[in-house]
Amino acid sequence: MSLKYKRVLLKLSGESLMGSQQFGIEATMIMHYANQIKGLVELGAEIAVVIGGGNIFRGLQASKSGIERVQGDYMGMLATVINGMALQSALETVGVFTRLVSAIKMDQIAEPYIRRRAIRHLEKGRVVLFSAGTGNPFFTTDSAAALRANEICADVILKGTRVDGIYTADPEKDPTATKFDHLTYTEVISRGLGVMDMTAFTLCKENNIPIVVFNINNDENLLRIVKGEKVGTLVEG
Repeated sequence: MSLKYKRVLLKLSGESLMGSQQFGIEATMIMHYANQIKGLVELGAEIAVVIGGGNIFRGLQASKSGIERVQGDYMGMLATVINGMALQSALETVGVFTRLVSAIKMDQIAEPYIRRRAIRHLEKGRVVLFSAGTGNPFFTTDSAAALRANEICADVILKGTRVDGIYTADPEKDPTATKFDHLTYTEVISRGLGVMDMTAFTLCKENNIPIVVFNINNDENLLRIVKGEKVGTLVEG
């Protein structure tokens, strides 16, 4: 089958793993994502994943607990490794070969990030789970997703959210919010739309990597996007 996007960087938030819980990982949610990713692999797509850590610890909010910002950011990076391990386990349960890659060295748990090795894993059909962000404080997992997408020459970044695209305002709070089907990078910047943080967005803009923002909770959306159907909001150009 001919795919519109062959090599995909999927960005998931840590909060997406919580389900109906207030924190942590809900088993049904992580298996939901594992099965969706398996469907992409079976189509022949090459999949890399970046997961946030907000379901366990959010570095930006650490200062409220009296934790210094840099220390808090590193704690957040470790949270993403925990989520990566959980998704790795779920994927292997459904028969998908994976590699967990960490930007912070922890040999007993994950491979160190080596660009050529990561690309080789993708070429061999393994799902690569990028964890620990960029390995540096002051950068979000959105920035890590944009950086890794550029490094592995991904065709697209798929940003899974709870809503079906980018709106003029938060549709969960503002019933008058209207959805965009297509935006340019310049329009996102000028309108101040929170697609990703500006560091991540600038990386995508400079290297012309399209971003699709979509509802990850719809079982069919990932497959439809990779096949080339119009789903969510496309940012490019």
